[in-house]
Amino acid sequence: MIFFELSQRNIRLNWLRSLLAVLGIVIGVAAIASMGILGNSLTLSVTASLSSVGDSVTVVPSIGGGGMGGPTTANEQITDRQVQQILRAAAPNDVVPVYSGVDRYEIGGDRGVVTVYGITPEDMAVLVDLADGVYPRTTGGALAGATFAENNKLKPGSRLTLGGETIRVVGILEEQGMGFDINPDFALIVSDRFYSHKYEQDGYDMVIVKVRDINDIDAVKDAIDRTLNRRGDDVVTVYDSRAILEVITEAFNQIALFTTAIGGISLLVAGVSIFNVQMMSVTERIKEIGIIRSIGTKRGEVLRMFIYESLILGGVGAGIGGILSFAGGYVVSIIMLQTTEYLFYPSSLVYIPYGIAIGLVVTLLSGLYPAWKAANLNPIEALRYE
Repeated sequence: MIFFELSQRNIRLNWLRSLLAVLGIVIGVAAIASMGILGNSLTLSVTASLSSVGDSVTVVPSIGGGGMGGPTTANEQITDRQVQQILRAAAPNDVVPVYSGVDRYEIGGDRGVVTVYGITPEDMAVLVDLADGVYPRTTGGALAGATFAENNKLKPGSRLTLGGETIRVVGILEEQGMGFDINPDFALIVSDRFYSHKYEQDGYDMVIVKVRDINDIDAVKDAIDRTLNRRGDDVVTVYDSRAILEVITEAFNQIALFTTAIGGISLLVAGVSIFNVQMMSVTERIKEIGIIRSIGTKRGEVLRMFIYESLILGGVGAGIGGILSFAGGYVVSIIMLQTTEYLFYPSSLVYIPYGIAIGLVVTLLSGLYPAWKAANLNPIEALRYE
C-alpha cells in the first residue's frame, strides 16, 4: 500500500505535468467514444430509414429502360403473362406491377420534369402511405410525393398539367425516403389505366413483390427466377432490397469503424504523453529509487509503484473522458442527425466503456517501459547519480 501512496505523492508534487497527461487521456477517450457513438448512431439511422423497403423483391426486364413519358419499348417491358407467372410464383405475397417514366409538368407557370408511376389504385396502399387526401378512384386523379408537393405547394384539390393534360391531385403521400424499388417523394403516382392510355404502353417497367415474412425473401426470389428464366435466357432480373440494405449497412459500419479510428489517434498521442511523463519521473527520481532499493525494496515493488502512477493518471483521465464522451455523443447526434434517439441504444452506449478500457490499456502500455527501467536500475549507480 505504501507504494501506491508514493505514486500519489509523486503525482501531487508534479501536478501540472500530471494534469496535462490526464488531459490528453480525457481528450483521447472522449474522442474515441464520441466518434464511436456517432458512427453507430449514423448506421442505426440509415438502417431505420431503409428498413421499410427491406421486404421487397423487384423484377425488372434484363434489357432495362427509362425515358421521357412512356419510356420503354415493348421488348423492354414485363408482359401481363409474365405478371401472372410472378403472381403464381410469389403467392400469397402482394404483387404490384408498376409503370415508370418521366414527363414534363406545369404548375402555375412553373415548369419542370417529374417521375411518373402508374399503379393500379387497389395496389397503391401496398407501396405508399397517405399523409392527406384519398387514393385515386378515377383515372383523372394523382398522388403527389411529399417533397414534390412541398416544393410546388400542392395539396388535395390542386391541379397541374402533366404532358399537356390536366390532372387533379387527390392525395399527398407520407415522406418515405430513399427506396430500392420506387422513390415516390419526388414523384407523381397515377392510375395504371391513365398511364397506359396516355403513354400508349401495355407492358410494365417493373413488378414489386412485398414479402410478408422477410425470411421468405430468398425463396420468393428463387421461385420467380426459376419461373421466368427457366430456359436459361435472362428474361428478367430479380433482386431483393434486403441484400442491398445489408451492403449499405456494412458500408456504414465501416464508416463507423473509420471515425472511431480517427478518435483513437488522439488517444495514441495521449499514450505518448504518459510515456514521456513517466520517463521524466524515472529520470528525476533515480536517486530515490537507489535509496529504496538499497533498503531491500524488490524490483517488482518498484515496478508496481510506477505502474500505479500510470494507472492513476489513466484511470482519472479515462473516467472523466467517459463522462464527457456521453455529452459529446449527445452534441454530435444533435448536430449531425438532428435527433438523440439512437444515442441511448446499447450498441451506441457500449462505446463509452470501450473508450475507457482502451484508455486504460494505452496508459498501462505507455507506463510499462519506464516502470521496467526504474525497476532494473542498479542501486549503487542510482545512489551515485547527480
